[in-house]
Amino acid sequence: MLAADADLPLLNHDDPALTGEKFHEVLDDLAGRTWLVRSDLGYLVLGRDQGMALLKDRRLSFPAVELLELQGLTDGIIYERTTNGLMAQSGQPHARLRRLVSAAFTPRQVERLRPRLREYLAALWAEIAGQGSCEVVTALARPLPSMAIAELLGVPGDAALLARWSAGLQAVFDMDMTAKRAEIEAAYEEVRDYVLDLIARRRQQPGEDLMSALVHHEQDGDRLDDDEIITLSASVISGGTDTTESQLAHGLRLFAEHQDQWERLGNDPALAERASQEILRFEPIVPFTARLVREELELDGIVFPVGTVLFVCAATANRDPQVYADPGRFDIMADRGSAQVVTFGFGAHFCAGSHLARAEIVEALAFLAPRMRDLQPDGKAEFGTPTGIYTMRSLPVRFTARRPA
Repeated sequence: MLAADADLPLLNHDDPALTGEKFHEVLDDLAGRTWLVRSDLGYLVLGRDQGMALLKDRRLSFPAVELLELQGLTDGIIYERTTNGLMAQSGQPHARLRRLVSAAFTPRQVERLRPRLREYLAALWAEIAGQGSCEVVTALARPLPSMAIAELLGVPGDAALLARWSAGLQAVFDMDMTAKRAEIEAAYEEVRDYVLDLIARRRQQPGEDLMSALVHHEQDGDRLDDDEIITLSASVISGGTDTTESQLAHGLRLFAEHQDQWERLGNDPALAERASQEILRFEPIVPFTARLVREELELDGIVFPVGTVLFVCAATANRDPQVYADPGRFDIMADRGSAQVVTFGFGAHFCAGSHLARAEIVEALAFLAPRMRDLQPDGKAEFGTPTGIYTMRSLPVRFTARRPA
């Protein structure tokens, strides 16, 4: 049966009222009845098995370029960079870039950052410890990822600059992107000039940073050219800041709402790895991953023609009751087994920066929990919308500062 002819529930998944617990209540109810839902932009794939099958199906790709074309943007630096970017590639071109980037973006690169992450956390904590309250997003969740990306690229003094560029670069995925076109183009131009200068310096004086690895890495005689390094660097700057900011902010929100869990973590910071995994499972900050059907395909009796837009839902995949016991409960001590969370994607487009994101969250939890005791809300949290990156716009909390044992 063609998807267009199927009798499917309709959900406006960009409804601004769908945030917080209501967001999950609505999705969980639908997922309990069907694996597929119609939306205003395409189809939402709520089933875990079906979603993972689609994410690794090479007949689909991420519609980065099509999202621009839908808004009438077909030329200029934004279109050029998006077309050449890793997310827009498929098949052999994607495999090649992925292979070269993955060889440079290694767990070793991330592990060398952990001591620096702790230093950054200590500095951020020193600013708020004496106050007994803070706004989590601006005080902790936003500055830490840009500091980490700056350190990763070997430019630790430029964290604020990278954070500003990230906000502009991420706007390319907004459906009202054309309203911000000048801002985004300016960010791309500045990043290009900045990275070209950095490439020149790293050719002369390589270090242990990611930029040096991208410039000097060679595999089977193949290496990245300057244009590819610029595009990939822009992806690292944009993809490694807003995402981790949002995941960390949601994580601290969850702990402020589950104070017994935070108390347990504060008494045993070694649980930070488990806590990070539960945050990633419970509240994925990219709830919907878009895919465009390039070749007609059939899944569970439903036929999707070429051009169909599908949104694979990590929010329901991570709460599948067939995979996780009591999936709607946030519990860092629960045995969740070895099932993969879909927060970082699945298949060929699995997030290359997942090691860094995990490290930042783990280090933040392990550092803060023993010091930031009695964590609780201090006003109303303000949610972003779950389309695109599911942000926390504001998260006021209060706490008792304590020296760790």
